[in-house]
Amino acid sequence: MRFRLLLWAALAALLIDQISKYLVVHVMRVAEGNIDVLPPLLVFKYGENRGINFGLFQGNTDAARWALIGVSMVIAIGVLIWLMRTAPSKLMLVCGGLLIGGALGNVVDRLLYGYVLDFLNMSCCGINNPFVFNLADVFIFAGAIGLVLFEGKKAS
Repeated sequence: MRFRLLLWAALAALLIDQISKYLVVHVMRVAEGNIDVLPPLLVFKYGENRGINFGLFQGNTDAARWALIGVSMVIAIGVLIWLMRTAPSKLMLVCGGLLIGGALGNVVDRLLYGYVLDFLNMSCCGINNPFVFNLADVFIFAGAIGLVLFEGKKAS
């Protein structure tokens, strides 16, 4: 089955995201205080994201929560259908899997908590970044960028 690679990439992204959130939020208890990993480049900082990536478009209603779950699911299904209708390369399948797994990771959070758990904060060079994000966000962006970069390349 040619989509096995997509499935494994999606599952890996989903599991890595959920395990990292569990460890940092529930085991390391980042909500009790920031954890300097490589300050200021990398700090674990607790965040509850009720909007989209990086805390943009915050909505604190149940309708906004379900709308964002719906949008995430439509995007994940849309990427899957698009890849099924093309002859994607292995890199495109991996990138599609990362995007889908990341989207599903954030959906799981919204279903469990009503918001997305965020804990990564990166600042550099005198610029203090106020935003927090998670590995699902990284997978979504990496997957989307990869799909754009590798689209149209010869299927392998």
